[in-house]
Amino acid sequence: MATLAARSETLRPTGLTPLLTTAQLMARYGVSNWTVNEWVKNGCPVEPTAFRGRRFDLDNVQRWMAAQQPAAA
Repeated sequence: MATLAARSETLRPTGLTPLLTTAQLMARYGVSNWTVNEWVKNGCPVEPTAFRGRRFDLDNVQRWMAAQQPAAA
C-alpha cells in the first residue's frame, strides 16, 4: 500500500494532491487534535470540502507554517 507521500508525488504532475484529514495532519506533525484546532484558529488553511470534517492541503499548510516562523537573524 502506497503512503500518502508517495501518492502525492504520483498525483503532483496531474495537478491533484490528496487532502489530509485532521488525523493525518496530526500524525504527520506528531501533534494533538488540540494543536491542530489552535493552528486553524490562528489561520492554518482549511480546504473547502463536501466531506464531513476538515481537510488540509499539505502544500498550503507547509507554506502557512513557514510564514509563522520568525525571520532568521
